[in-house]
Amino acid sequence: MDHTALSLIELGAVFFVLGALGRLAGKIGLSPIPLYLLGGLCFGSGGLIPLTDIGGFTHLASEIGVVLLLLLLGLEYSAAELFTGLRRSWTAGLLDIVLNAAPGAAVALLLGWGPIGAMVMAGVTYISSSGIVAKVLGDLGRLGNRETPVVLSILVFEDLAMALYLPILTAVLGGVSLLGGLEAVGISLLVITVVLVVALKFGRYVSAAVDSPDREVFLLKVLGAALLVAGLASAMQVSAAVGAFLLGIAISGSTAENATHMLEPLRDLFAAVFFVVFGLNTNPASIPPVLGWAIVLAVVTTLTKVATGWWAARRQGIGKMGRARAGAALVARGEFSIVIAGLAVSAGAVTGELAALATAYVLLMAILGPTAARVVEPIVRVLQRKSATKAATAEAN
Repeated sequence: MDHTALSLIELGAVFFVLGALGRLAGKIGLSPIPLYLLGGLCFGSGGLIPLTDIGGFTHLASEIGVVLLLLLLGLEYSAAELFTGLRRSWTAGLLDIVLNAAPGAAVALLLGWGPIGAMVMAGVTYISSSGIVAKVLGDLGRLGNRETPVVLSILVFEDLAMALYLPILTAVLGGVSLLGGLEAVGISLLVITVVLVVALKFGRYVSAAVDSPDREVFLLKVLGAALLVAGLASAMQVSAAVGAFLLGIAISGSTAENATHMLEPLRDLFAAVFFVVFGLNTNPASIPPVLGWAIVLAVVTTLTKVATGWWAARRQGIGKMGRARAGAALVARGEFSIVIAGLAVSAGAVTGELAALATAYVLLMAILGPTAARVVEPIVRVLQRKSATKAATAEAN
């Protein structure tokens, strides 16, 4: 069969199955993300029906999915709100690093993977998935909740931390000198600072540059600007996701509202592909040997993320339900964790078992995160009712 025809059939089958899985998720009241990941496992190497002719398209589409997820996240907030959030949450960001990087580093040292393995696994367990968290918050209608700015400010802190961590990790993996590593970090800091200053001082000009009364022209300009900024950021050793997020906060007012409305369907489509590709790149046979350690890390880092979100939300005077929602929202790991593991494996600086552990861990967390975000409210309500009943019984006695 002709390659193009086969690719269209495979791509059509993937989209159709995604639609069916999304409908199933809606009927059973779950986020579709875990089902998208499982669908990717079925279609990937070692899965039930391996698809090999759509790799080029799905890889690029998944990158666009992450860019759109972060762009629309940035459109929700202005630069002033970003700085306010960072000022309020920098202590929570530091607590987040300590609590969530330590378990990964400890397990790597226990398994004998040395300091480089520890540095890699620290990054894998530290960073939440901005893409999954953004999708879950949108699916559950929590973007306007009081705890959501706390969650987003921690995510922004994490993304900015990654902008420093990734160049350092790359330098360590490549055996680059201390001077070379410092140069990479300096470039990252300079790019982030310039973009933030432009967003804060000249955001109205950015909005005017992408705005247009014509829907087609407007869509092309916004999408083109997002991909352009993300690509330039990536070329300068800054995360493409961070670049898209920063562009989003630079666009404000009615332009941001129109862009959000117009890009939402594209975001949903490409984000679904992103999660499928995540599953496609995982061989199910590599998971069982490291599943035990992955489960240990999943349990420990779920508790540490919930503790981080709870503590950060409490500092903002948010009630117990909001604190629990903030903690549960941060649980998911995803795209950055896989990027980190991929860098380490491709550099040949770590054992192949690390990649399998990172993949198993991220799969668990990508499923556990959306589930935790959904079930946290009923669990807290049950606990609150039991606490109230216990207090009333004690008072009556």
